[in-house]
Amino acid sequence: MTPALRAVFKIRDFRLLILVRVTTSLALPMLMTAIGWHIYDLTHDPVMLGYVGLTLFLPQVLLTLPAGQAADRFDRRSIMRLSYCLLITSAALLTCFALAGLRQPLLIFAIMLFYAVGNAFLRPASQSLLPQVVPKEHLPTAVAFTSSCWQTATIAGPALGGLLYGFGPAFVYGLVTALLLCVLLVVSRLSPRPAAVQADAGAVERLMAGVQFVRRRPILLGAISLDLFAVLFGGATALLPVYARDILTVGPWGLGLLRSAPALGALACGLVLARFPLQRHAGAIMFLCVAGFGVATIVFGLSRSLTLSLAALASLGACDMVSIYVRTTLVQLNTPDAMRGRVSAVSTLFIGASNELGEFESGITAGWFGVVPAVVLGGVGTLVVVALWCVGFKSLRQVDRLQL
Repeated sequence: MTPALRAVFKIRDFRLLILVRVTTSLALPMLMTAIGWHIYDLTHDPVMLGYVGLTLFLPQVLLTLPAGQAADRFDRRSIMRLSYCLLITSAALLTCFALAGLRQPLLIFAIMLFYAVGNAFLRPASQSLLPQVVPKEHLPTAVAFTSSCWQTATIAGPALGGLLYGFGPAFVYGLVTALLLCVLLVVSRLSPRPAAVQADAGAVERLMAGVQFVRRRPILLGAISLDLFAVLFGGATALLPVYARDILTVGPWGLGLLRSAPALGALACGLVLARFPLQRHAGAIMFLCVAGFGVATIVFGLSRSLTLSLAALASLGACDMVSIYVRTTLVQLNTPDAMRGRVSAVSTLFIGASNELGEFESGITAGWFGVVPAVVLGGVGTLVVVALWCVGFKSLRQVDRLQL
């Protein structure tokens, strides 16, 4: 363990945040794995998987900026508690749905709105809390370590979701409900973390301040928007239930493995970054890794082998981890504390919502062109985005060291 890592582990709230991050990252992928298989099992229609992404996307667009403003005006711990209450409600309702033997997918989409609203408020509050807990000089190490912990749990979450789905969706939904209840108890033990903003700005000005802050800084705008469009076009994970059931024919346990593979690659990469943070050429490395994300997406789309598919997804996750590491560190180091909630909300709106919109795009294009062409075209689209951003955001490409 490095001296920086030992230093952050001495901080009580950092240890609690790690526990919150790990448990949440275990529970939510389990939930989404079960939802994806459950809906495809009910409908056998890949377009319905796209509607899962759309259901998650719309609340993100409507609520993420207000959620960022709330994170800068109120106790971030309290916002996290309310968010987890909504997540628990959604998991509990899904449990009741499955136990009742209902088969209307529209009810699942309605329940998912509780999940989407809770997640929209959770992300800015939780992301802006870390820099309040960890000193700036140790923040890159903390970001890499927390990302690695997140990826570790994300490996187990989908695999457990797929494996436990054999006992029925109600079992998975019920277990997720219990895990989230435990997280709520841990969050309640965090120290209050109020974050005041300037009081002289109007409501609209405060709401849009995060957008204006990012827009005036090409490095931040380039890093956030690069991830947005790369994930938008490379959203192959939405179609994993189709690959598991119809193309690779590996069943729900195979779906769990496929969903875990990107996190496994990201974990391995995150551990390397935690031990050996990027010293030079961070911007150029970010661009190379986003291009690698696109190539891995193409390989996965064309694969008919479970082994090759898992390797492609692991490579995809490793490349994505580098992009997340560089983007997150740039955002946190270049944002004052009074703006972190709103800037984190902008980042969430770009990145988090693009995940859901990318799932919708993948589902729709799969309905138009077929599943395999949709994934391959998405990977090609990612490569085109990298080429355009290399030209349009030279300052990001020229970023050397990740430090103030």
